[in-house]
Amino acid sequence: MATPLAREWTGIQTFPVATQNKLVELLGKLKGDNVDTLTILVMGKGGVGKSSTLNSLLGDRFFSVSAFQSEGLRPMMCSRTRADFTLNIIDTPGIVEGGYINEQALDIIKRFLLNKTIDVLLFVERLDAYRVDSLDKQVVKSITETFGKAIWRRSLLVLTHAQLSPPDGLSYEDFFAKRSEAVLRYMRLGAGIRRKEFEANPIPVVLVENSGRCRTNDLGEKILPDGTTWIPNLVKVIVEVVSNGSEPVVVDQQLIDGPNPNNWGKHFIPLILAFQYFFVIKNIRGRIKQDIKNERVPAWELRDMGRADGKF
Repeated sequence: MATPLAREWTGIQTFPVATQNKLVELLGKLKGDNVDTLTILVMGKGGVGKSSTLNSLLGDRFFSVSAFQSEGLRPMMCSRTRADFTLNIIDTPGIVEGGYINEQALDIIKRFLLNKTIDVLLFVERLDAYRVDSLDKQVVKSITETFGKAIWRRSLLVLTHAQLSPPDGLSYEDFFAKRSEAVLRYMRLGAGIRRKEFEANPIPVVLVENSGRCRTNDLGEKILPDGTTWIPNLVKVIVEVVSNGSEPVVVDQQLIDGPNPNNWGKHFIPLILAFQYFFVIKNIRGRIKQDIKNERVPAWELRDMGRADGKF
């Protein structure tokens, strides 16, 4: 599928001046590191706020958001430029339908991403959810099987609906810590990443509030209950992930097709053949030679050979 033409990022002008300055500074840091294109992929279940988060980031209602319509199956890509920097944002449909992983949606997403480079994955969940189940783990497992474990070195967890009052008398900080810990745990298990490796390369967590009830500070910037200006903070963490030394994920045909089952175990063939020769074939040959050596030749055969004495 052809990449859409990049348009001027006019949405940034809708932000308060303080937010604009922070975003320009952060993206300028990437340009200083010779990164002039940033491609962000957003994935997760449906209804968690993926499209709303992207619209907030763009300062524009590019991606359709409706509480009364189901998500379409096709991903959408928005490209914006500013000061010779290109921002590509790819929104995807939820990959769960009827309580199961939607393999068709996953396949469409993979083929849409063919020949594209993923710089950052935003894995989106809700902060105001109170439980996790096996399906959550399956979502992460499906993403891992699609893009490989390397995608999680280029990812961050985005928790939406962050403007909430925690239940059971918990403080905001405690509720955020418990919820993020629970989500990160099923992400680790679903991705099949060892605990030590996961702790050595932690996935950062960012809080987001897209609704109009999000409070603002004296500069007009949207802030969370803890006072964080969340849009600059989200971009700041994205820049940190891009700069963490890991490689972006290139979606090529081999990645889409997955491993060839006919190639499984091919590198073991020489070892298997060597084992068979030294421990099976060579042993059998030795036994055959020994049997031949110890064999008693019948008298009639010896007479035919001119050995009438009957000795071998």
